[in-house]
Amino acid sequence: MKLTVKDIKGKSAGELEVKFEVIEDGKGTQAVHDAVTAYRAAQRSGTACTKTAGEVQGTNKKPWKQKGTGRARAGSFRSPLWRGGGVVFGPKPRDFSKKVNGSTKKLALRKALGERLKMGDVTIVSDFKLAAPKTKDFLSALNALDIDGTALIVSEAIDQNLLRSSRNVSYVEVTTGEELNTYQVLRSDKLIFTRGAFEKVEERLAKI
Repeated sequence: MKLTVKDIKGKSAGELEVKFEVIEDGKGTQAVHDAVTAYRAAQRSGTACTKTAGEVQGTNKKPWKQKGTGRARAGSFRSPLWRGGGVVFGPKPRDFSKKVNGSTKKLALRKALGERLKMGDVTIVSDFKLAAPKTKDFLSALNALDIDGTALIVSEAIDQNLLRSSRNVSYVEVTTGEELNTYQVLRSDKLIFTRGAFEKVEERLAKI
């Protein structure tokens, strides 16, 4: 598969041959599911916490005597039946992360990226360097590349001008070829790779 390489003005700047084999049929679908599920689970903070009857503040003194008052029996103000009492089976801090081995992650990324390539959602640019951190220049580059909707820009390395220019654009995310994951590949409407970043991702996928 060959991809057309453009510059940030939208003009043709050559071609790029895709080195990894695009997965056909249903192979890799489960790997994509596992990778996305694990990624989203890892984003959960897991900090919800409630106090049991033994942890809430209060005395263990019996509110009133067992018999003779006409009221129901009560043993503690900290009972879950009382306002301000403990919570039964409430949430406690926990780790939601799931383990996914490296080969499964690579298979998932390869499958997801291959599908986006077949759908024509991937744009390759020779470079995405801006002279100054200006949002106006950044948006002009997106318009020149005919990018409509949400977009993920994958650069070879962290570029401060690119980061600062894009941080006020809510529908654009910026990452690097080393940090790219399956969830990011699937999340945005369009993917924009610099040539160097795409080659770096190919190196990652070649190790499967």
